[in-house]
Amino acid sequence: MTGIFLAGASRGVGREIAKILTAQGLKVVALLQSEDARAELEALGATVVIGDALDGTTIESLVLAQPLDAVISTLGGKPTDGDRPDFKGNRNLIDATVKAGVKRFILVSSIGTGESAAALPPQALETLGPVLAEKEQAENHLTASGLIYTIIRPGGLKSEPPRGNAVLTENPNIAGSIHRADVAALVCCCLASERSHNKILSAVDRTMLFGQPTFEDFTV
Repeated sequence: MTGIFLAGASRGVGREIAKILTAQGLKVVALLQSEDARAELEALGATVVIGDALDGTTIESLVLAQPLDAVISTLGGKPTDGDRPDFKGNRNLIDATVKAGVKRFILVSSIGTGESAAALPPQALETLGPVLAEKEQAENHLTASGLIYTIIRPGGLKSEPPRGNAVLTENPNIAGSIHRADVAALVCCCLASERSHNKILSAVDRTMLFGQPTFEDFTV
């Protein structure tokens, strides 16, 4: 691969993805909004670019600046944030990917969007509603873009070390928790898998499910 453009690399799932891909020897271009995490990412071997995902012109120039094989986005905000990147930032990134002629886009979204809304209890949907609505808009924009997409919807995120029990499923009724490092590992597996092309997948830790649902694993 000539390069992977990674948005949301400053922390969380994005940082874990950067660790995995750079360890594999892949060229990672990490988008940061500020200089705060530059040193840590450059120490991993990533190339850091600075830009605000909400600025479409800047994002387009950064994506067009170098050859890329894929774009991965973990962009997202909290319900209490003002202008979140969940839709607007991802829309800018998707549009720039199309213009650059890059074919592959992986979006980390959330259980609770689209048909997976039924998997969450009403209280969670009420709390997360504004964010989930924006994430769903981003998903819809991606699926309509013509790009080869994979949408991964993780459950409740935890920051502990990876457990190795993470699974993907096409069943939208699954909910549970999952560690961020395990989500990152699933994203990187999908990057190398044609089976994940044009799929929307929920991601959970099989030992941290809500209830005892029956579901079929999706093997990448």
